[in-house]
Amino acid sequence: MIGIEYPIMQGPFGGNFSSVDLVAAVSNAGGLGGYGAYTLSPQEIVELDKKLKTSTNKPYNLNLWVSDHDTVNGTVSDEQFEQVKKLFKPYFDEAGIPLPDKPAPFVPRFENQVQVILDIQPRVFSFVFGVPSKEILEQCRKVGIITAGGATTIDEALALEAAGVDIIIASGCEAGGHRPSFLDSAEQSLTGTFVLVQLIKEKVKCPVVAAGGIANGRGVAAALTLGAEGVQIGTAFLATEESGALPEHKKMLLSNPGKYTALSRAFTGRLGRGIANKITSEMPATEKQVLPFPLQGNFMSTLRAAAVDQKKWDLVFFWSGQIAPVLTHKKVATLMQSLVEETNSILHQESNNVMNLNIAN
Repeated sequence: MIGIEYPIMQGPFGGNFSSVDLVAAVSNAGGLGGYGAYTLSPQEIVELDKKLKTSTNKPYNLNLWVSDHDTVNGTVSDEQFEQVKKLFKPYFDEAGIPLPDKPAPFVPRFENQVQVILDIQPRVFSFVFGVPSKEILEQCRKVGIITAGGATTIDEALALEAAGVDIIIASGCEAGGHRPSFLDSAEQSLTGTFVLVQLIKEKVKCPVVAAGGIANGRGVAAALTLGAEGVQIGTAFLATEESGALPEHKKMLLSNPGKYTALSRAFTGRLGRGIANKITSEMPATEKQVLPFPLQGNFMSTLRAAAVDQKKWDLVFFWSGQIAPVLTHKKVATLMQSLVEETNSILHQESNNVMNLNIAN
C-alpha cells in the first residue's frame, strides 16, 4: 500500500525530536520515516518537505495532531494559573529562575497545517488525537495520500475505520511520548499493545500497525504473528545518532535510567510517558493540577531550558517507552538491519516449527 520494503514505521516525533536525517535514513533503509510536524507553521512544513525531498526519494510520513489544544478560548483563568504556579514554584526555585508570566492564548492551527499536507502530498499523512473531517479524508484519497490514524482503544479504532482511514496505528500504553487518546481520557485508555492489536484485528478490516513496546526483531515478529500488518517503532529510533534528541537524552535511553518510566501530565498538560524524574516522583500531576495542553508546556519551557543549561537532568522529562532497557543500536542503518534480520530469522524458525508439528501429527 505504501510502497516500502519493510513494514517498519518510525514514530513521528514532534518538538524537534524528529530530524530530516532520521526520516531520510529510515526511508532509505526500506522503512517509513516519519516527522512530527504539529509544532510547525504551515510555511515551516513547506520548508521541511523540501528538505525531505532532497534527502530521500522514498515514501515518508508527516504527522499532525487533529486536536491541538485542550483550552477554553485558548486560555485559562488567572485563578487556575496562580494555583499551578504555587504547585511548581519549588522546581523553578531549584533552578534559580523566576516563574513565567501567564502563557499567551493559544490559536488552533490544524486546519492551516492540513491544507499544506494536501498541497505537498506526502505519501503518508498520519494523525493522532482525533479523526479529521470527512472532507479532509476525501481530499487525501483524491490526491493519493495514505492516511494513518492513532488508536488507543478498540472504540477509537472503529471510529477511524468508519471515517475511512486507510491504516490504524494501535498505540499501546508501553509507548513513549503522549497517549493520543480522543474518545476517553488517556488514563482510561491504557491497554497494552499486544492486547490492543488482537482486539482491533477482531473488529476492523483495514491494516493495523502495532506501536508501543517494540524495539527489536522479537517484538516485530510477535506483532506480525498476532495479526498486525506492520509496526511503528519510536524509542529505538529516538536513541539513534540521527534523531534530534539531546545527547543526554540518548545516553539515558541506553543506560540504567531508561529502566524506569512514568506517565505524567506535569510537562505538557497531556498524559505522556518518559523517564521518571524528581517531578514525576514528587508530583504525579493530574489533569486538574496542571494547565491545559499546550499551555502547561509553554509554562514549563523556561524550567526545561534552565535545567538543560545547568545539567539538572532530574528536572527534565525525557520521553521514553518502557522498552528502552533492550536498546543497543546507535545508528539507524544498524538498527534497521538488526530488525529485519532478527524478524526474518524468528519467523522462519516459527514456520519450520509449524511444519515439523504438522509432520509429527
